[in-house]
Amino acid sequence: MAQLDPKSIGAHIRTRRQQLTPLELKVLDRILAKPDFSETTPLKEVAEENQVSEAMIVKIAKKLEFSGFRDFRSGLAYYKQLEVANLHNEISEQDTSAQLIKKVFETSIQALEETMAILDIEAFDRCVEIVANAQHIDLLGIGGSAQIAKDMAHKFLRIGIKTSVYDDSHMMLMSSAVCNDQSCVIAISHSGTTIDVIEPVQLARKNGAKTIVITNYAISPITQYADVVLTSTSQGSLLLGENAASRVAQLNILDALYVAVAKRHLNRAENYLAKTRAAVESKRIK
Repeated sequence: MAQLDPKSIGAHIRTRRQQLTPLELKVLDRILAKPDFSETTPLKEVAEENQVSEAMIVKIAKKLEFSGFRDFRSGLAYYKQLEVANLHNEISEQDTSAQLIKKVFETSIQALEETMAILDIEAFDRCVEIVANAQHIDLLGIGGSAQIAKDMAHKFLRIGIKTSVYDDSHMMLMSSAVCNDQSCVIAISHSGTTIDVIEPVQLARKNGAKTIVITNYAISPITQYADVVLTSTSQGSLLLGENAASRVAQLNILDALYVAVAKRHLNRAENYLAKTRAAVESKRIK
């Protein structure tokens, strides 16, 4: 496997969890939680503690795109020593308000740090090119993802780029049915498994649209129909779930995309910003 940024090891593992079977996931979670896991932890010990074969441990490592157990062990052991790996802490009943605030903020900080470490710059640049050249842009998302789509639509409008936001599966399909090779579809799906978003992306691509997917899992069903995938990552907690911190990371990915697109036509963007600002200012109570 290509050399990874040490900060990205935890994210690399999490974004590939969907490739594992339930038993393999259980084993992986026990390995990740093993307090004394280190560069010298024997394969035999890990297998015996999980009551599985050594071959299964190696198989898990390879499914996570490591060359084998040693590569997996080395990467994980190194990652566990980093500050970013220890930012996340589960919320408990005994936490004070100060502790709760610290844990919630640190969960978001970890999501941002690790998302930045795994973000594919070449893929990001392709997204900028696609968005900057599209004649029409559809933003798709359901639930919390729809709010991210609406935020992006608001930012684009400030620089003169009109988009359509759809959070209803039927409307998504109807819009995808009339997409063409001048269209761009940006789909936001935390899990990458939501069929109501997958089907419109598949249809839009079939009709010639360029498709961009923002997801928390690098290998998930929706990525099959994406021209470009940008991956966020978050560990989350039992109360917050993965989605809360993931939304923070996804908002930042799209903020960066907005800035990069605006930079392509800076004078035009500044002109539209002035116009939209003036329009809003005129509605304020004097």
